[in-house]
Parts: sequence; C-alpha cells; structure tokens
Amino acid sequence: MGGWLLVNPRSGADSAVDELAAAAAARGVEVRVLGPAEDAAALARGAGADVLGSAGGDGTLAAVAAASLDRGLPFVSIPFGTRNHFARDLGLDRSDPIAALDAFEGVERQVDVGRANGRLFLNNVSVGAYAVLVHHGWQRVLDALRLPHKLTLDGEVVRTRVLLVSNNAYSITGTRERLDEARLHVYTPRGEIRVAPRVVIGTHSTKLHAAVDGEPAVFETPIECTIEPAALRVLVPRG
Repeated sequence: MGGWLLVNPRSGADSAVDELAAAAAARGVEVRVLGPAEDAAALARGAGADVLGSAGGDGTLAAVAAASLDRGLPFVSIPFGTRNHFARDLGLDRSDPIAALDAFEGVERQVDVGRANGRLFLNNVSVGAYAVLVHHGWQRVLDALRLPHKLTLDGEVVRTRVLLVSNNAYSITGTRERLDEARLHVYTPRGEIRVAPRVVIGTHSTKLHAAVDGEPAVFETPIECTIEPAALRVLVPRG
C-alpha cells in the first residue's frame, strides 16, 4: 500500500506545503492536507497505507503517532511545525523537512510513548503556567506565575507554578538524548523531582487544564501518567 503523509498546512506557508507535497508524491507517498475541521487521528486511522507519516507541529505528530500505534504501523515524523521537539530529539534536521521524507524508505527505531489518562504524548504533559498560556494566552500567565498551584504527585503535596511530566529525560539544554529509557521524568522550576514508570497528579478540582505536546487538554483528575517502553515504531532516514 505504500506510505501516507498528513500535512498540517497551518504549520507552514502555502509554498512550503506545495513543495513538501510534491516531494512526497515524487517518492510515491500519498499526501493528505489536513482541512480546518478535520481530525488528524481519524484520517490516519482510515488511511490505506503501510506507513503513516505526519508533517506538522508536535500535536499533529502525536495524533498520527497514536493511530500508527493502534494499527501497528511504522510512523514517520516530518519537521514542519514551530518547534518540532520530537523530530529534533530523533536527530532530524528541523530546517529540512524534504530530507526527512527519506524516512519512508529508512530504518526503524523503537521509542517510548507516554500516556496521560490514556492520551498519547510524545514529548511531555505540563500543568500550571504553560498550560494557562496554551489555553488562555498571555493575559492569564502573570496570574499563574504569581500563584503557585497546589497539586499532589503520587499523594505528596507539591506547590509549584509549573509541573512537567516528560517522556524520557531532558538534558540541561532542553533536549532528550534518549527516547528509549522507559522512564517518566517529572520537573518543576527547581529541577527534577521524580523518575518513575508511572506517576499520578492530583488536585482539589475534578478537572485540570494541561498542555499535551503543546496542545490544550482538559483532564479529569487524578491524571495517571504512564510510559509504554519501545511501543512506537519510528522510521528515520538511513545514516
């Protein structure tokens, strides 16, 4: 059946979308441009392909990766968003999405994925000030920075402005050297506070606003975060 690539046009200029689509088609990859009201995960689940790829930001990547995992298919990450954290940590050149298309004929790596109440994440889940920014914009961030959140982590009270649960460890430079450590790492502005395969975040509220791979999300509490070791088959360019 070949490869299939979902392109999120909101992640790049029209000319860049056209160039990427043409380059993918030249490699025999079917291209689907995401429409304004369409669901990335639903499109990926219905694609007739042996390999599923996504060109967009980390949120779009996570949606297609979830479908790849559910279907047992390899996944290709094409850096085409603003930050492209997952592509960076795979070792891809974030400035060259065309070169990343070589992954459709590349080599396979098996990497960990995280789950937050069942929702897949490739990079991290954040609550606190960054989640407020994602949900409400800058006008509410200053309030969130002034007032620490009272949370619980595995039943232990934590007062912090930001709590971040990452899929594998971040280095001091903000990158992940490994994607197959099989551990969640929990950070606050003061540093790392927990390393475990499972953590539970609680709060006094029944719902908690969060950011999942940079996308807004609302979870019922508590939020159970787990890691699935080597669950996702990722193709990367040879060499």
